Amino acid sequence: MEDYKNKLGSLADKLKTERPKTPIQEVKPVQVPSEPEVQFNNRIPKGLLKRLKKFGLEHDESLKDINIKALEHYLKTNGNH
Repeated sequence: MEDYKNKLGSLADKLKTERPKTPIQEVKPVQVPSEPEVQFNNRIPKGLLKRLKKFGLEHDESLKDINIKALEHYLKTNGNH
């Protein structure tokens, strides 16, 4: 019991002397789309969605941005500008 009181007392001392670390929030400007947006829904294989989400996390990109880039690339490489 005495050990517990010592640990608790040292924690209180630590809280008094150390300043709490405040998380830093990143502020990003709102991007206005160059043209009106519409909703686009379709079904894809579950495994592909998992890969897309993992890719988005690793590269800090939204699913929306990944989809737009993929569709633009597909149309460009298949001759439809």
